[in-house]
Amino acid sequence: MASTQAATSEQAELATSSGTRRRVAVVVGIVFIDLLGFGIIIPILPFYVRSFGVSDVFIGLLAAAYSVAQFGAAPVLGRISDERGRRPVLMLSVGVAGVAWILFGFAAEIGAALGVTVGLVVLFSARLLAGAAGGNIATAQAYIADVTTPAERTGALGLVGAAFGLGFVFGPAIGGLLASDTVVSTARTLLPGFIPVTPFSLPSFAAAGFSFLALGATAVVLKEPDRIRTPARRVTFVEQFRTALADQTLRPLVIGFFLTSLAFAGMTVMFVPFLADFFGYDATAAAIFLAYIGALGIVNQGVLIGWLSRRVGVRYVVRAGVVSLFLALVLLAVSPLAGTTALFSGGPGWVTGGLVVLVAFGALASFGNGAITVGLAALVSEGATDDGQGAAFGVTQSAGSLGRTVGPPLAAAAYVVVYWSPFVAGALLLVPVALLLRR
Repeated sequence: MASTQAATSEQAELATSSGTRRRVAVVVGIVFIDLLGFGIIIPILPFYVRSFGVSDVFIGLLAAAYSVAQFGAAPVLGRISDERGRRPVLMLSVGVAGVAWILFGFAAEIGAALGVTVGLVVLFSARLLAGAAGGNIATAQAYIADVTTPAERTGALGLVGAAFGLGFVFGPAIGGLLASDTVVSTARTLLPGFIPVTPFSLPSFAAAGFSFLALGATAVVLKEPDRIRTPARRVTFVEQFRTALADQTLRPLVIGFFLTSLAFAGMTVMFVPFLADFFGYDATAAAIFLAYIGALGIVNQGVLIGWLSRRVGVRYVVRAGVVSLFLALVLLAVSPLAGTTALFSGGPGWVTGGLVVLVAFGALASFGNGAITVGLAALVSEGATDDGQGAAFGVTQSAGSLGRTVGPPLAAAAYVVVYWSPFVAGALLLVPVALLLRR
């Protein structure tokens, strides 16, 4: 009898473990599809803005529009997911993202018909919608926290990070491919005339398609996690921030999210224009390099960071990430000094000193950003109560969104004055993060 009970218990445990892995896999897949659409836009965004004939400062402002909407939406979506469920929030957000990317693709045509100002309004409106939808990452992280044990959580959150990495491998690569002359020319002969076909519209419509695919996957296969929902008093995100900042455990994590996002966003928003201005990269070439960084992110966030966290502790991994990202930003600032001439006499002309420095930058930036993002998320989960995971992730993600709101326009303005200034400033912002995490 005891043997039968033991066997039954073991079977139940295996079934639970299998069910957890399946649910984690579904959420990771949805995040990947969602981020794939986002990644498609990255290599074309600066060139799209420049096609309107406006200053590069608008590149930063457009990036800030996405982040300011995400900043406001993330804690709201996190709270709603605590009260109403994770699944409906994920469905709503990916559906809104699909609509936003369609508007984004039509912005240039609307601008041509009604004027540049109207086109820019549509462009910014689309980014605001997409940013609000992007607040769903906090809900996805909360879903993972719902269905995993504390011991499993860092590794599972790392898989969400790996989904980001996959999105940034395949997304920019697809975006660069769709923006290429060959694909655009072919699409013009195959698609009906009422569909605008440009190097900017094709990637946008593809992003919309992937978002609607994520919506379908969420509706069909994702199940709501079993948990106790506690009706919460409705509070503003300002109140949630005050509560988090009053908590000695969450306060340094919220500040850390803000400062690292501020530093990384400043680098990210001007990275593609930097590649174009100093290394002659077009959208397709920039997409290939972004895919390289994303491929490293898969290994780092899907395998390496979880492995390191189990052996040396999450806090040490975050510290290592801060150091790595600091070095990456310094390398990026000095990379033009390495030159664009062939590094070896008689060797391939594309192997230049600048390329070697950029490759090293990509490795350091990928590990640094992944270690900080995954590690801080794991520390937030440890410090939050079981029924407040969504709200806690929402607050910290909004802190990151606030950094991504402030950083891009400041970085773009600084880049116009002195190209290296946003990268050096980003490195300096990481110093207080290291001090906050010293304990």
